[in-house]
Amino acid sequence: MKRVVIIAKGRVQRVGYRDEVEEIARKLKITGFVANVKPYDVRIVAEGEDENIELFIEKIKIKKYPIDVESIEVKFEDFKAEFKYLEIKRAEWGEEIAERLDTAGKLLYKSVEIGERSVELGEESVAIGNRMLKKQDSMLEKQDLMLEKQDETIGEIRGLREDLKAYMEERFDRIEQEIGEIKVKVGMV
Repeated sequence: MKRVVIIAKGRVQRVGYRDEVEEIARKLKITGFVANVKPYDVRIVAEGEDENIELFIEKIKIKKYPIDVESIEVKFEDFKAEFKYLEIKRAEWGEEIAERLDTAGKLLYKSVEIGERSVELGEESVAIGNRMLKKQDSMLEKQDLMLEKQDETIGEIRGLREDLKAYMEERFDRIEQEIGEIKVKVGMV
């Protein structure tokens, strides 16, 4: 069994860090307490089985918005078995409520900021979509013109084929007629 005293530094106050530490401790069967230390840090005293304490130390290095643990100081002490569970030590209720309201306000502003950025991205997406539609319309118009030209070309080719057929039939008729006249003159008929 081990006991460890940890000082967590970074953005760890007024961001729900103590609640996260408590949840991790509950899952790992760690006992002790977690408390804010003025002005910015959090102090954790934790006791538990060796491997659970090692895992606990790793898991409390949270970097998930709004929590950002920049570093931790770890000091091992003699195991004392003085806790039944991990408790969140809170300041005066008024101070705790004020901190929670500050945090809620910060998160609300961040949410509004993200919402505004989402709207901007949506508007950019719509603008890009509109430009693509205009280009697509232009391409369709060009495609229609090409199809018209193709139809005209096909019409011309059909006309040429008909003219050529009529010319060839006329030529063959004349050749047959001339051959017939030649046969009559030569006496083959």
